[in-house]
Parts: sequence; C-alpha cells; structure tokens
Amino acid sequence: MRRISKLTRVAVGVASLALAATACGGTSSDNGDSGGSKDDLGVAIAYDIGGKGDQSFNDAAFAGLAKAKDEFGFKTADVEPTEGETDADKEQRLASLARQGYNPVIGVGFAYGPAMEAVAAKYPDTTFGIVDSVVEGENVASLVFAEEQASYLAGVAAAKATKSNTVGFVGGVDIPLIHKFQAGYEQGVKDTDPKVKVVSQYLTQTAEEGGFSSPDKGKAAAEGQIEKGADVIYQAAGLSGQGVIEAAAKAKVWAIGVDSDQYNQEALAGYKDFILTSALKDVGGAVYTLTKSVQDGKPLTGTQVFDLKVNGVGLSDSNPKMAEIPGLKEAVDEAKKGITDGTIKVNTE
Repeated sequence: MRRISKLTRVAVGVASLALAATACGGTSSDNGDSGGSKDDLGVAIAYDIGGKGDQSFNDAAFAGLAKAKDEFGFKTADVEPTEGETDADKEQRLASLARQGYNPVIGVGFAYGPAMEAVAAKYPDTTFGIVDSVVEGENVASLVFAEEQASYLAGVAAAKATKSNTVGFVGGVDIPLIHKFQAGYEQGVKDTDPKVKVVSQYLTQTAEEGGFSSPDKGKAAAEGQIEKGADVIYQAAGLSGQGVIEAAAKAKVWAIGVDSDQYNQEALAGYKDFILTSALKDVGGAVYTLTKSVQDGKPLTGTQVFDLKVNGVGLSDSNPKMAEIPGLKEAVDEAKKGITDGTIKVNTE
C-alpha cells in the first residue's frame, strides 16, 4: 500500500526562500558523468517550463536548493529544460544526474512524472522527488501541495479589495493542477462576497503552447479582463504571470502573485505597489525538507502533503497596503482558521 504522510512542519519559510532565490548560486548543465560519488554530491533539481528566473515556481525550488547547499556545504546542480523536449529527454536528464551521484534528484513539475517513474526504478539507491505529481516508487517522494487552500485565501483578499465587484483569474494551462487554483480562488471570492463576479481565462490548452512561459500572453489576458472591469487579477501562470502583473500595474489595479512572494521579487520591483499579495506555495521548503531527510539518512518517500496546517501554503502580507483595506486581514485570518479546523472545505475543481 502506498505510504502517505503529512509533514509536521515545513522546514523553510516561503517568504525567506523567495527572497533567497535570486541571490544564490549558478546553474550546472547536464554534461554526463563527472566521476563523482554519492558521498560527495548533494541535491540536484531539474526545472520545469520557464526555468530559473520565473520569479515564481522554479525560483522557489532553487531557493530550497540554495539553502541546502549553504547548510550542508555540498555540491548541487540545477538544470534547465529545453524547448520542445520529450519524455525521453527528461529521462536522460534525470538519469545523468543520478549517475553522477546527486542525491536526491528532484523534478520540478508534473511533466517529469513519466520520466521519473522510468528512471527511479533504474537507480534504487538514489532518492527521487517530484513536485506537483504522485509517482509510484519505493525511492520516490511525491511533493504535493494544497494549492486550493492558498488560492481560497487569495479569493478572500480579492473580494475585500475589489471596488468594481469584478475580479479576474488567469491560469497558465488548462489542466487539473491549475483548476485547483481556480476552484479555491472562486470559492474564496464567493464565500466572502457573493456579489463579486469572477472572470476566468486560461492562456493555452497545453504547456507546449507556452502557457507557463509567455509573459506576452499573460499581459494580453489581463488587459482583456481589465477591460471587462476586473480590478483585482490573480494569476497562476508561471513566467506568464509577469505579464499579468505588468498589465495590472499599468492600469493601476491589483495583481495577486503566486508560489513565491512576488512583492519581494527584485525583477518585479517596478510593479510591487500593485501586487496586493501572493498565494504562497513552499516549493523551496519541500526541496529542502527532502534534501535534509537524505542528508540525515532517513530519506522521505511516498506522498508528502504540504498544506495550510504545516505552513506548506499560505498568503503573503508583505505589502503594507493590505492593512489599509477594511476587513481584509480579519477575513483572511478567519478563513485560515476555518480551513485548518476543517469547518471550511475548499474545492479542488
């Protein structure tokens, strides 16, 4: 039977990881066997679409790697995806990292699922991790999140912040994972104020079409929603979300960030006054936690759930303007309590 465990505490705070993401380290390329051993190499991560520099999902993963590198002093690697790559390309990347002696080897994103299932069986002495997907394997840790819970809190904040009674949601790709973000957000809005309308849009049907890696698509979608009256827009779109934030700032309406605390991202500093908050997802904490478990000789496996109870997801409060919106903080705090004590059941679709 598949072992499912819930962590008692996420080891790294999301906000601090997001700040660290742009300050640390370089990128190692996939260049075959380096002659290393499992005794002298540490964690390796293989990025999702958009790569490092997305100020969101991938950068959060890198922050966890950077913290582990600083704490344990070992060698690390972080490898970029290639445009139009296949599952075979992903298999080769993961296998190369395992063969070089990196442990754990972590695939950042559900797209690594088929490749990891194939590779993990060939390297039973290596611990593998996958973010946002569940992969069966005795040496695989599936690092999954309650995105819908953070998104519910974002919906509460949006409903309190809107003056037009219209808010927006921009999803990168029309897939079940992003449906969780939309479902939680829409429920949070409606539970807070049923009069508020939610306008939702997906950028593409598949990741290969650039839904997670095209700021221009995000900007165009946000501009369309603003024309429809949206004055708060939540984006779950990876690198494309930068375009949403840019459009919101230009129109002087609110944007809500995702995954990392985007208010504190250096690359987005020019727009920060219009980033109301961010729905946080502690990908960095998950990367660090898995790495530490391997370092401690007790590698985690099975499904590891990061939810609001363990601070695996949450809502940032970095923007001081949040405190100026009547009732916002109180409503978010009440929603947090309801979710953690089970009185609020958040939809996932």
